[in-house]
Amino acid sequence: MIISIDQHLRAATRAVYLAFIFLGVAIATFASRIPQIRDALGLSPSQLGLVLLAGAIGSITSLPLAGRVVERFGSRRTVIAMALTFGLALSVVAVGYRFGVLPVVIGLYGYGFATGAWDVAMNVQGAVVERRLGRAIMPRFHAGYSVGTVAGAVLGAGAVAVGLSVTWHLILVVVTSVLIVAATAGKFGPDETDPAEEKPAGSGIFTFWREPRTLMIGVFVLAFAFTEGAGVDWISVAMIDDYGTSAAIGTLTFAVFLAAMTIFRWYGPGLLDRYGRVPVVRALAVLGLGGLLLFALGGHPAVAFAGAVLWGAGASLGFPVGMSAAADDPAKAAPRVGVVASIGYIAFLGGPPLIGFLGDHLSVARGLLAVGVLLVISFVLSPALKPLQ
Repeated sequence: MIISIDQHLRAATRAVYLAFIFLGVAIATFASRIPQIRDALGLSPSQLGLVLLAGAIGSITSLPLAGRVVERFGSRRTVIAMALTFGLALSVVAVGYRFGVLPVVIGLYGYGFATGAWDVAMNVQGAVVERRLGRAIMPRFHAGYSVGTVAGAVLGAGAVAVGLSVTWHLILVVVTSVLIVAATAGKFGPDETDPAEEKPAGSGIFTFWREPRTLMIGVFVLAFAFTEGAGVDWISVAMIDDYGTSAAIGTLTFAVFLAAMTIFRWYGPGLLDRYGRVPVVRALAVLGLGGLLLFALGGHPAVAFAGAVLWGAGASLGFPVGMSAAADDPAKAAPRVGVVASIGYIAFLGGPPLIGFLGDHLSVARGLLAVGVLLVISFVLSPALKPLQ
C-alpha cells in the first residue's frame, strides 16, 4: 500500500497538535491545584514562589542542550521520552505534597526538566510542518496548547468544586495525557526538510548564543513567557487572596485568561499574514498591558475578570511568533529554537520568586505590575522578528 506525502503530512500535523494540546492539559491541571497544594503545605506567597522555582530550574537545566538532543535523537523520540518523564514527575508531586515540601520540589524539578525539552522538540517539529505546508500554522499549534490549558483549567475548577483530591486529579489527568502523546508522537515527520543538506559550518554549541538577532528574539520571548507564565501561576491566587473570591471563581478566572489566549492564537495566523509579525505583536503588547493594569488596579473582581481577558489576549502570540522567527532558517532551526527557548524560560526561573516577593510586600495583584515592564521591552525588541530575507 502506497501512502502519499500529503497523508504523512496530515498525520504529522495531527501528532504535533496532540503534543501541544496535551502538554497544555497537563500543565494547567497542575496549575489549577496550586492553591490547594499551597494550603496543604502552609506556604506564604514568597515560599510558594520558591517552591515553583524548582520547576523553572529543571527547565533551565534541560533547555541549553535540548536543541542538540533533538538534532541527535530527533523530535519524535525526544517528545516520547520527555512525556513519560513528565508523567512520572507530576505523579511524585501528586503524592508527595501529602508528606512535605521536599517531594514536591523534587517532582517539580523533573516536571520542569521534561517540559523544557518537550517544548523545544515539539516546536522544532511544528516549524518543519509549517515549512512543508507553506503557510503560517505555528500560532495554531500554540492555540492547541491553549485549548489544552483551558480544558485542564475547566477540569480543575470542576475537580475543586466536587472536592476531588489533588492526588487523584493529577494522576488521572496527567498520566492519561502523557500516554496519549507518547502513543501518537511516532507520526512526527523527519526533522530535516532536506536530508541531503549539510550541517552548517561553525555550529558548535555556543555559536548560536553569539547571534544578535537570536538573542533579541530570545529576550522578546522571555518577556512574553513572563507575561503568560505570571498569569498561569498567579491569577487564581490573586483572585482568591486579593479579591476575596472563592477557589472556584479564582480557577474560572484562570480558565478565562487561557480562553482569551486560545482564541487569539487560533485567529492569529490571519492577522500575521495580513499585517506582518511586528505590527501585530506590538498591538498585542499594548493590549496585554491594558489588561494587566485593569487586573492589578481595578479594585473589584468583575474589573479584574475583564482585565484577565485582555491580558490573555495580549499574551497570546508572542511566544509562537518568536519560535517561528527563530526557526526561519531550516538548517539552523533546532539550535536557534533551543537558544530562544533557553532565554525565554528564564522568565519561569525568575518570575515565581519575584511575584511572590512582591506579593508579600504589596499584594499578589500589585506585584503582577512587574509584568508591564517586560511588555514595554517586548514592544521595543519586536523588529527582530522580521522574517529573514
